[in-house]
Amino acid sequence: MTTFTHPMILFTLLALCQVWSVNGGMQWPQPYRRYSSRPTANSFCKAQFPFCPTGSEGGKIPVMEDSDQIQIFALKAPVWEWRFGDLMGKLHIYHDAIGIKNLRTGLNYTTEWYELFQLFNCSFPHEVKFQDEPLWCNQGAACVYDGIDDNHWRSNGTITLVTTVTGHQFNQLADWIHHDNDTGLYYETFQVDDSDSLTPQVWFYSYDCSSYILRFFDALHTLGATFRTDVQLNYTRMRLYSDEPQLLGNQTEIFGANGSHGQPDTASKLMKFYANFTPMAASLTFAEHLLKIFEYVVLEEEFFLYYNDQYWYLPMKTPFAKITYEPIPLPGNGTLSL
Repeated sequence: MTTFTHPMILFTLLALCQVWSVNGGMQWPQPYRRYSSRPTANSFCKAQFPFCPTGSEGGKIPVMEDSDQIQIFALKAPVWEWRFGDLMGKLHIYHDAIGIKNLRTGLNYTTEWYELFQLFNCSFPHEVKFQDEPLWCNQGAACVYDGIDDNHWRSNGTITLVTTVTGHQFNQLADWIHHDNDTGLYYETFQVDDSDSLTPQVWFYSYDCSSYILRFFDALHTLGATFRTDVQLNYTRMRLYSDEPQLLGNQTEIFGANGSHGQPDTASKLMKFYANFTPMAASLTFAEHLLKIFEYVVLEEEFFLYYNDQYWYLPMKTPFAKITYEPIPLPGNGTLSL
């Protein structure tokens, strides 16, 4: 993907939409780290299903005529709907995407952001023989492709018109899509809060398919889009609950490099923790993976999170973990949480 160097609106949006707090010199919630370039993934990382198989070469986004009218749709369907039907929908575990329709040409497009190597490869690392540290396969990226699969989105999910913009606005948004994709590289599965109250202290926000949709809507709003006021959209969150997280260090600080010894005790604890989870285990279903996580945090009252290339210790507290499916207003209709 091409990296755009002209000013982008994303960081302004984040500053406006987030309320940050500083406790003991630590900034909460932790700002999601942005990068200047995308590294090549380790050859060990394999996708069970190929990423963006019908996407445009080089991530090319269609160029609209300035006067075109472009309808924007929120698309929702249960995770792995093509395989399990509405099973994940019953648990309120949904995948989100954006549908785009040019009213002049009649052509449709879809864009979504998701993990390159499937969800649990992003949530937990791998133990690799003859390697002392865990290996992460946690990149995510945007995909843009022709068409909207009506059957997929409508059979167990929804297609909802949220706004109509001009071709000029959409072309400006295309720059944002490239920039967001080129700088936001890593999938973050979990949102971590201090409680399940209506206004919790958020320690970490997830960075997943639904947060891409929220950023997309916010960017459109900044470009002048007006959203429907009669639409309510809910989003899935995998939430963990803990007291204030403790920073342990990055991979090199903990596991050592170039002859340094790192932190052997912490390294041992992390490897023991991650041994409880097997990202590529074909014998385990999505739901079984979730049950293993919930069982562990309830029994052990601890969790280790990898966020911004750093390891964090989470002192877990009741209710420990939840899957929530809650409304977040469209821009201009309330406070938007990224």
